[in-house]
Amino acid sequence: MRALVTGAGGFVGRHLVAHLRASGDDVTTTDPVTGGPDLLDGPGWTELLRTVRPDACYHLAAQAAVGTSWTDPVGTFRTNAEGTLNVLAACAAADVHRVLVVSSADVYGAALPEDLPLSESSPLRPVTPYAASKAAAEQVALQFHHGHGLGVVRVRPFNHLGPGQDDRFVAAAIARRIAVAERSGTTEIPVGNLAARRDFSDVRDVVRAYRLAVLHGVPGAVYVVASGRSVAVADLADHLVGRATHPLRLTVDATLHRPVDVADLVGDATALRTATGWTPTYDLGRTLDDLLEDARRWAASADG
Repeated sequence: MRALVTGAGGFVGRHLVAHLRASGDDVTTTDPVTGGPDLLDGPGWTELLRTVRPDACYHLAAQAAVGTSWTDPVGTFRTNAEGTLNVLAACAAADVHRVLVVSSADVYGAALPEDLPLSESSPLRPVTPYAASKAAAEQVALQFHHGHGLGVVRVRPFNHLGPGQDDRFVAAAIARRIAVAERSGTTEIPVGNLAARRDFSDVRDVVRAYRLAVLHGVPGAVYVVASGRSVAVADLADHLVGRATHPLRLTVDATLHRPVDVADLVGDATALRTATGWTPTYDLGRTLDDLLEDARRWAASADG
């Protein structure tokens, strides 16, 4: 399969490109930082898609940090919603067979306990600018399917983590602080809201789900990508601290709390399993260990 990946230089994009190539796909990559049109450059995307003519487009490029969306809500909305529109318009003009649009479990927002686990039919209650931008991008994608006949498949991944993730995200942030503490000898690790519970998957499982959704998903459908169980951030932090080379203590830092934080999110991936046969293969403990080793390599390189 000839595939184009937007946002290929990002955390998930790098893992997806590696998986696609390992699966035998011919992959073209684009990323605003490493090369390719900006998401707001509609003509640039039209030219690129007409040149590449992929069978499938994996649209990952986005402003993906929830915290950043609070300080730049307009930029986040334009990048994620208008940017998705530009990519989809280019795909429609180039007759791309399948387009995967990556949304987020954050679109569920203020989920009620009785709503859990969350499925494709659960109500959307976005509470952050990032979540609202992703909900809008989903609607743009659905319109391109119904209005243009584009073979769009949407996915709503829940939290995912693994090697290569940067410290805008909670597990990677804690892992990097531990790696720095190991080298400096400090004993305190600042953390934010430890009570929040999330459904965590390994990024390497998530990118498998993306390819399977392109191959076997129903155009116009949306699929939850999740492990099916929620874990407290405290448990992740305890696991990582327990792997440190000397005793460490977690200290709560109020400045690390988000303006709005949802108490619990857990997803139901039954529809994805039924359509594609996907199941997670990575144990969370192994994923956290791999993340900490990656953070140690980062800390060593940062020290020169």
